Amino acid sequence: MPSRSEIDAWRSFLRSHAKVTRYLEAELLAEQRLSLGAYDVLAQLAEAPDQRLRMAELAEAVLLSRSGVTRLVDRLERAGLVIRERVDGDGRGVVARLTPAGANRLGIAARTHLAGIVRHFVDLLDEQELATIGALCDRIADAQR
Repeated sequence: MPSRSEIDAWRSFLRSHAKVTRYLEAELLAEQRLSLGAYDVLAQLAEAPDQRLRMAELAEAVLLSRSGVTRLVDRLERAGLVIRERVDGDGRGVVARLTPAGANRLGIAARTHLAGIVRHFVDLLDEQELATIGALCDRIADAQR
């Protein structure tokens, strides 16, 4: 059973994540009419080799279920920001690929998103605190594999 201080630390972690995420989402929606989830999909594709990922890899990268990422990619495809392509030699394999319009939209939205990261996270911590929180979060994430 966790101690009171352990529960308090857990709740602080959840509260800070939820608040920062809520602010970033609201700013992207207000300024760019783009959800944080859509931004994350575009960013993951932009960073991937050939700007494409298998749908299962994309779902894992953006922390969504396969059905959730499928619905999100459907919307992004209708907007012309991504396309789906079959994988050569794999009859069932499908990848999502970033389109030039998607790369352009990401570049514009990144200004809003990155400014928000600085405002709601980076500016609140000093360099050592940023290094510490990064290392701690990596340790937690790596323990879950």
